[in-house]
Amino acid sequence: MASKKFFDFTVKDIKNQDWDLSALKGQVVLVVNVASKCGFTKQYTGLEELYKQYKDRGFTIVGAPCNQFAGQEPGSEEQIQEFCRLTYDVSFPLTAKVDVNGDNESPLFKFLKESQPGILGLKRVKWNFEKFLVDREGNVVKRYASTTEPKAIAPEIEKLL
Repeated sequence: MASKKFFDFTVKDIKNQDWDLSALKGQVVLVVNVASKCGFTKQYTGLEELYKQYKDRGFTIVGAPCNQFAGQEPGSEEQIQEFCRLTYDVSFPLTAKVDVNGDNESPLFKFLKESQPGILGLKRVKWNFEKFLVDREGNVVKRYASTTEPKAIAPEIEKLL
């Protein structure tokens, strides 16, 4: 497991198609568990700004909708995609809904959490809009709390680009 990299995973995209993350090889990636009805949902604006600012330099964001925190992502994939597009003009890619903790957790999130445990070595994702920064080689280099505004991550992204 330790030799696994971010780019070794396949997930379902928002249209429920297999998405081989090796397609992102060589890019810097920010993975964020997102939700449409959360106090942090307004971070979509900052995430989209980051994406637009750096996408032409080899950066992408992967938004992973999750309904595990107070049921704040209750919609279908179609509803989520429509909400993101219409409300926040989101153009970065989204996955299908995932569990980030528990018995049905996504293997990708298991990998992210084991690569970058939280405070006191905690493995679980605490809330919506936690962020994991992945370098061009597929290593998880940093984890950010939900309260971290996307623009605060820009200097780290710059370093990796």
